[in-house]
Amino acid sequence: MINSNFIPQMEPWFGIEEKQAMTEYMDEGGWLTEFKRTQEFEQRIAEYTGAKHCVVVNNGTISLTLMAMAAGIKAADEVIIPNYTMIATPNSVKMFGAVPVFVDVEPETLCMDVVLAEKAITSKTKAILFVNANGRNPKAGIDAFVALAQKYNLVLLEDAAQSLGSRFPGGRHQGTIGLAGSFSFSAPKIISTGQGGAIVTNDDGVAHRLKRLKDFGRSGGGNDIHDSIGFNFKFTEMQAVIGNEQMKKLPWRVERKKEMYRLYKKFLSDMSQVSFFEQDLENTTPWFIDVLVEDRDKLLAYLKENGVGSRMMYPPINKQEAYQIHGEHKVSNLVGEKGLWLPSAAQLTDDQIAEICKTISSYYKK
Repeated sequence: MINSNFIPQMEPWFGIEEKQAMTEYMDEGGWLTEFKRTQEFEQRIAEYTGAKHCVVVNNGTISLTLMAMAAGIKAADEVIIPNYTMIATPNSVKMFGAVPVFVDVEPETLCMDVVLAEKAITSKTKAILFVNANGRNPKAGIDAFVALAQKYNLVLLEDAAQSLGSRFPGGRHQGTIGLAGSFSFSAPKIISTGQGGAIVTNDDGVAHRLKRLKDFGRSGGGNDIHDSIGFNFKFTEMQAVIGNEQMKKLPWRVERKKEMYRLYKKFLSDMSQVSFFEQDLENTTPWFIDVLVEDRDKLLAYLKENGVGSRMMYPPINKQEAYQIHGEHKVSNLVGEKGLWLPSAAQLTDDQIAEICKTISSYYKK
């Protein structure tokens, strides 16, 4: 639970239900490797998102990598990726030699700018890896990306790591529009299994390839006959036991995250130094409370001194030392200078949110 002396920017929320479920499983003498609990977890995610297939793997980066490989992307292929995202997005395709090509994002949503995406397409482009930034929908609409992919015969994939509980207008869950979509269950996500990732798809062939890729390329479970190249990226029953209990809590957390966003906006409405990104609360759920603030670095330090955790948002990837790719991306640069994540754990109380906002106000009014 939240430490009364310090409010962290984020932390997972596990309760007595997860503890009891794990104890019951251990008492059964299970092998811990993925089996029936994992199948149950996959089914829960598939049903929740409305996808035909769900395949879970050991972490969210690998879910992106295997999704791309199952979609037929190969070494030297170019993949268009937003310059504002967690670095796992480009790293996931770079892992097998594909080339991430960065484009800027919309200022209102931080989702990929479809006009800039089209300008970045070359003869080597094979896919668009769209990121549902903080569960948001692109202002241009996801159909614009579907049309763009069709126009140039590209694969459309979705990095929906931050988007469990968020839907497109019309009701389809984020991650289910492209050929496949990827979710993450790392510690800060709306539900967590410590580490973990999932790929959802409605394509039987993609699902078949994913199951082979994660399990050594085996032709069937438990044998040593291999009809394709594969690896070992399997889940565990321990993660699945936790995940099944977390999924039961997801509907409440989705609504609570929306309530938290409304409270933050209400309490900070008179702060001209703080601006929010667009969030369609009818369809989408904010994973983190993300804002642009003036004097960000000093505010971050002030909050920490006063018992409030916050975190700088992702800097522009092309300028990170790991990539160092020439280009100026205006919106990504702005987020790198002013972007701040405020405390976003689902277990925050209304009073704590009010106190956080009071602390922010006191900084700007001092």
